[in-house]
Amino acid sequence: MNTPYIGIIGGSGLYQMEGVVVREERRIETPYGAPSDAILLGTLDTVPVAFLPRHGRGHRVTPSEINYRANIWALKSIGVHALIAVSAVGSMKEAIAPGDLVLVDQFIDRTQARASTFFHDGIVAHVSFADPVCEKLATLLFASRSAIPTTVHPCGTYVCIEGPMFSSRAESLLYRSWGVDVIGMTNYQEAKLAREAEIPFATIALATDYDCWHTDAADVDAMSVLAVMQKNVINAQTLIRHALPQVVSATRDSIAHRALAQAIVTPIAQISAAVRERLSPIIQKYVAAR
Repeated sequence: MNTPYIGIIGGSGLYQMEGVVVREERRIETPYGAPSDAILLGTLDTVPVAFLPRHGRGHRVTPSEINYRANIWALKSIGVHALIAVSAVGSMKEAIAPGDLVLVDQFIDRTQARASTFFHDGIVAHVSFADPVCEKLATLLFASRSAIPTTVHPCGTYVCIEGPMFSSRAESLLYRSWGVDVIGMTNYQEAKLAREAEIPFATIALATDYDCWHTDAADVDAMSVLAVMQKNVINAQTLIRHALPQVVSATRDSIAHRALAQAIVTPIAQISAAVRERLSPIIQKYVAAR
């Protein structure tokens, strides 16, 4: 039996690295429309991987326009066993310097216009999201920190804003008063949908700036973010590459794999054929068992 794919969501720099062999570009149509781009299937040092450019190649899709449900559904449908998301964030704490990596473990959602559940229109499931990130996967990534020359923070709270505009200074100061560690625009929906799809999930957040709360630092702008991101993505590449051979074994018993076991409250007999078809990659093992 082939080793399951490890999914990686991020920018093009993640798969343009030594050791990656892309064997196929697979375009998948989902019940929710098309994903951000083709999924790039291949290997990284012989480990099967599935890369998905979050914003599409060329960075064409805004955070609010990303088809999060299509992205996660597509990855689930091809057999992704665990998912690592990599993204740029602003630091909300002095101790997290631009260039640091943060293994996010909690989220606060401040978005307003995004579909973020598979369970609607004929089926209801109440999934536990108390601990949004797979602890086993995050621990494995943190254990690989010696492979890179920068600070890796083992945990942190990520506040997700709508974007694509950066926050106002008043908003930045408000979020900081909440005690959050980083601010970004994409990872909450990815974490939530991955949990509904029973995929162990972890985020590597790349701190690129101090947002606009820090009066001694320049206000955040896109060009400065990209400049730091280009340097920092090498560290993310190395961290992933070092951890990848152990991901499947480390996450085999992750609670994410049974997230729906007690969550679906709609009686199976009342779930229509259309809904079963729409959610087949996600609920099939539960529907077939009853």
